[in-house]
Amino acid sequence: MRKFLPCFLSLTFLFVSLTFSPQLAGQTTTPAPPTSDPQAIAFATNALAALTGTVQVSDVTLTGTATRTAGSDVETGAVTLKALGTANSRMDLSTSSGTRSEIRTNASGFPQGTWIGLDGTSHTIASHNCLTDAVWFFPAFSILSQAANVNVLATYVGQETRNGASVQHLRFTQPLSATADPTGLLTALTTEDIYLDPNSFFPVAILFNTHADSNAAVNVAVEIDFSNYQVTGGAQAPTRIQELLNNSLFLDITVQSVTLNSGLTQSTFSTQ
Repeated sequence: MRKFLPCFLSLTFLFVSLTFSPQLAGQTTTPAPPTSDPQAIAFATNALAALTGTVQVSDVTLTGTATRTAGSDVETGAVTLKALGTANSRMDLSTSSGTRSEIRTNASGFPQGTWIGLDGTSHTIASHNCLTDAVWFFPAFSILSQAANVNVLATYVGQETRNGASVQHLRFTQPLSATADPTGLLTALTTEDIYLDPNSFFPVAILFNTHADSNAAVNVAVEIDFSNYQVTGGAQAPTRIQELLNNSLFLDITVQSVTLNSGLTQSTFSTQ
């Protein structure tokens, strides 16, 4: 199971190559791939417009304080979160015990990640935990930005009540064919649920599952809650970010500054 923070969705897609004999190819009818719900696309489009308007955001840096709670172990310190596009992210949390880091990237052409513990040793994140948002802390770089991508299936689940407030519920997956993914596991590994405020269209929560390192079928529920959005350089960012694992608060972040388009480079997200 993940030792620090769960991997969120890199928006690099999983491709599976299948080989068919010419005889079978002539006899098999390939079903039409599912298409996104127009209502879900409309809500996602409205959310992105609310988050960034006409501002082009290439990178973001958030700084602030965070409290990490793992059982009886509670630590508070300075946190820095950086993202370059939708597929590269880095979080560094420095407390009196030392620094913990998590890095996500697709520099090699596929989603991957590393976590670094207090001893400074790097550990590879299981690949099945790198199929949801890499940039989990900045909603404009979430799966919302990929809603129009033909490889992403967006579904409008409906209007619901969440934590006493009305929300619009969207679901996103990156589905494979029944032949390529007969058990549906790979589709499940990419599934994310996003809840939008019905008035501002700001995301208030993103939910998905992370998994045991050695068993992708073992689910650990992850919830990211966003609040207190503030505008910086024309774009909106949440200044309170809370992460829950199996309904228990794991990380509580208060953002004190947001910097857009500072010129971050791929080297910031090296996993070496």
